[in-house]
Amino acid sequence: MSRPLQIKVCGMTQAMQVSTLGEMGVDYIGFIFYPASPRYVGNKMRPEEIKAINGSFKKVGVFVNADKDEILNTVEACGLDMVQLHGDEAPLLCEKIAENIPVIKAFRLLNNDDVLYKILPYREIVDYFLFDTNTKSFGGSGKRFDWSILENLSLEKPFFLSGGISEEHLPDLKLFQELSVAKSLISLDINSRFETEPGVKDLDRIQAFIRQLKVNLQ
Repeated sequence: MSRPLQIKVCGMTQAMQVSTLGEMGVDYIGFIFYPASPRYVGNKMRPEEIKAINGSFKKVGVFVNADKDEILNTVEACGLDMVQLHGDEAPLLCEKIAENIPVIKAFRLLNNDDVLYKILPYREIVDYFLFDTNTKSFGGSGKRFDWSILENLSLEKPFFLSGGISEEHLPDLKLFQELSVAKSLISLDINSRFETEPGVKDLDRIQAFIRQLKVNLQ
């Protein structure tokens, strides 16, 4: 692919780490607003702290089955640039949110899922797809799903690839980029595999991973 892959780092809980990632050239920073998550930002950073963070990256709020008012109020309070809906949100809710802010709709996939069936109701509504591993905890599993289930899809929508991605997957990512579906891949989403504890990232490892990506994939 001629277009370089972007990087999204999700599950951030520390303003200093966010700033450092911005200096590394990370494109998207994810803040999780799901209270059951061990990376829940609500008890780590105040809304005004998140709003005050500036950089060339997009601030993405991650929500799981929240209602419209909660999402949009958080967008305003935290100065978010995008919303990631990571639960079982209906197309109508996604549409209402997308009228106000760009929406990433996440799909948690099992290895035998009919992906096209899952995404069709959302294709004309949201701005991006994200494909992640199906877990009970709604993300941050450190496990990868079988990427081959995306192989023959015509997505007609830019997407993020998530689910336990780390340095060991560089050879597989190189192969994945050769598939026709990868024409729509805009960003890798990394999280738990680059942590020292939930919500705290190993910044040196992330920087090394970004360098390896540039050398090996682009």
